[in-house]
Amino acid sequence: MLERDIEKYFVKCVQAVGGKAYKFVSPSNRGVSDRIVCLPDGSTHFIELKRPGGKVSPLQLMFAREMMTLGQSYDVLWSKEEVDKWIL
Repeated sequence: MLERDIEKYFVKCVQAVGGKAYKFVSPSNRGVSDRIVCLPDGSTHFIELKRPGGKVSPLQLMFAREMMTLGQSYDVLWSKEEVDKWIL
């Protein structure tokens, strides 16, 4: 399973519940999450998608800690099954 396959599946699942999964790129801030997700309930989530066996980089861990310190929702999803659990 490739990361891009999980990411495509994730985007479809978010759209299926009426949300938006924006691709997040911030050139001057390495380590930011892959997607910012806005759901119909008004919640916003920072999501990193990885293939099974992948690794979260030190910069990604630093971004995750920053988001959690700010009270933001941050998750790393490793498979389509984890996407299914997260979306429910």
